[in-house]
Amino acid sequence: MSGAVESQAPVKIPEFKQVLGHPAPLWMLFMTEFWERFAFYGIRWALVLYIVAQFHDGSGTGEAPANRIYGAYLALVYAAAIFGGYVADRVLGYQRSILLGAAVMAAGLFMISLPSEQVFKFGLATIICGNGLFKPNISTMVGKLYSTEDGRRDSGFTIFYMGINLGAMLAPLLTQYLAKKIFGTEAMPAFKVVFIAAGVGMLISLVWFWFGRKQLQGIGRPAEGEGHKGKVLLVFAGVLASIPVVYFLLAMGAGALQLVLSAMFVGLCGLLLVEGFRNGAIARDKVIAMLIIFTFNILFWMFFEQAGSSFTFLAEKIVDRDIFGPSGTLSDIVYALSGERSFPVSWFQSVNSIAIIALAPVLAWLWVALGRANPSIPRKFGLGLIFNGMAFLLLMFALSKLVTAAGLIPFWTLFMVYVIQSVGELCLSPIGLSMVTKLAPLRLVGFGMGGWFLSTGIGNNLSGIFAGHVSGEGGMTTGSALSGYTFGFWALLGAGVLLFLIAPLIQKLMHGVK
Repeated sequence: MSGAVESQAPVKIPEFKQVLGHPAPLWMLFMTEFWERFAFYGIRWALVLYIVAQFHDGSGTGEAPANRIYGAYLALVYAAAIFGGYVADRVLGYQRSILLGAAVMAAGLFMISLPSEQVFKFGLATIICGNGLFKPNISTMVGKLYSTEDGRRDSGFTIFYMGINLGAMLAPLLTQYLAKKIFGTEAMPAFKVVFIAAGVGMLISLVWFWFGRKQLQGIGRPAEGEGHKGKVLLVFAGVLASIPVVYFLLAMGAGALQLVLSAMFVGLCGLLLVEGFRNGAIARDKVIAMLIIFTFNILFWMFFEQAGSSFTFLAEKIVDRDIFGPSGTLSDIVYALSGERSFPVSWFQSVNSIAIIALAPVLAWLWVALGRANPSIPRKFGLGLIFNGMAFLLLMFALSKLVTAAGLIPFWTLFMVYVIQSVGELCLSPIGLSMVTKLAPLRLVGFGMGGWFLSTGIGNNLSGIFAGHVSGEGGMTTGSALSGYTFGFWALLGAGVLLFLIAPLIQKLMHGVK
């Protein structure tokens, strides 16, 4: 194809210095992703609460629209990865795509701090465009540090995933502290400070990668003469032109957006299949296996991403967060850290990350220790779906059997929901990133990674639609939550069992990839 970046073809992996058993650049990418995830998750807990408070006067009727905007925003973040992967594969190379994406994303984070609904949505659109260039390509860079036969590959991705979650863990704690304890109050959080702090985190990510990319020894750089500065300016102009388009997609509504995303997914599947058929039967089969996994990935994220939407309103309205008492040492500590004497809603966003950090080394060790008994990729995905379903089963139990006279469910139930979902995430998400780098056609690895994120994006948009149903027209109730989460349990359990049953067929299509 004209204008292709030749350096994206397979190259000999340099002899990297090894740090803690892995190539040294892994740790530079780890910290680059840490700060990007700090920025991304720093605003996660605040978005739906801010939309309801700022644009719906705090009314419960604003919950459903907030959920749908949140889901559409996440969906477009991941859908944009398809274009970011293509730009890196064909135009700029991975390194320059990451740098440009980081700069654009930082600008969008500062924009959403302005208290205007129109500017807020344009800011979200800018974040989406920047993240599309950044997110798929930083993950692809990790895969390029290892050969496809390197047994450390899955462990390397799991370590990288810990970087993601370390940033995601600290971000809600710090941004909530700034918003309530320093610049605002519990009744009136200074949400703009949340968004500004996230923008600063993104700038740190940009600077970290700018100085650390020398460690990559040319991995991810375009061939000489292929990625000149004129192409950077051309892509930047394209990004600026795409922001109004993304704004329009955000404004069109989650239902219409779902049709657009589905059409994109069908088109992407077609392009990957064409490339697979062109490269022979084995490449074709690998692409088919990857696309089947993408379909199950959609369902996983549809329910997992309740964490930033309906679970936030569940925590605010139906969970008993008064676990420390009105006074005492624990209550005083929590108040000093957050400005609240009950468990802050934002802190629930850190539970997932704490669980990932604690459990990721265990899972990384387990996959290696199991040796030949290591579950296949499809069965790991099946486990992810089933664990996600078990989290919803716990909510079903709490909302039907443990509701107090005050209409609240115990704190520990939602806390454990996040932990159980984290186990499912570890079975699925880092393994999925590694899977794409093994199964995607060699010329289109970044494009394949974009497909992985597009399937995640479709699930996220569906999560917003689903969360809107859970909240109903007037705001979340115990009954509406129970009805919605019951559906979530059965859908996830059914999909997980089905994937276990067809796992041998998918594994056959993968031709020995494990």
